[in-house]
Amino acid sequence: MSGLKILNLYAGIGGNRKLWEGCNVTAVEYSPEIAKVYAELYPQDTVIVGDAVAYLEQHYAEFDFIWSSPPCPSHGQYRHNVGVIGKGFAPIMPDMTLYAQIVFLQHYAKGKWIVENVKPYYDPLITPSFEMQRHLFWTNFDVPARKFNKSDIRNKNKLSDFDGYEIVAASKISNKRQALRNCVDSELGLHIFESAYVKA
Repeated sequence: MSGLKILNLYAGIGGNRKLWEGCNVTAVEYSPEIAKVYAELYPQDTVIVGDAVAYLEQHYAEFDFIWSSPPCPSHGQYRHNVGVIGKGFAPIMPDMTLYAQIVFLQHYAKGKWIVENVKPYYDPLITPSFEMQRHLFWTNFDVPARKFNKSDIRNKNKLSDFDGYEIVAASKISNKRQALRNCVDSELGLHIFESAYVKA
């Protein structure tokens, strides 16, 4: 897997990327504060502060592997069940950028790709390729089923509950806990990445 060119969209602070080795990663993150933390954690990566959709549309053909984790609040069960139904929050329209990227990659990507999101409160409009932990995934390669330690992320109510939180705590990220909660488990990220390049 040495030398692979990887595009990591909506990179956050890089939970999914943590255990990837021997590859050239370009990360796209909209928030300058979050991008700064990512750059501190992964100084060898190229970090782009900007719009992930525009970058994908313009540069998709340049990469061997594309990972996209579009924002999940408008799709997630938690906001719908707890916020809208439980607390009376105003409902918001689901951001269909999630499905736009899946369709775009299905038809135009030449390399391996994967789109990740949480389980939605509605039936997915495009059937996911597989489900692991609290996530749905759409992809163009096979990922073997695997059990991971049960995530207890919803029980983590303060920064010190997270492993390696210090660099985030010292940052200018406005919602530090959310930045940590948004991370894809690094073991899961590695399993998916390696699955893309296992030789039959």
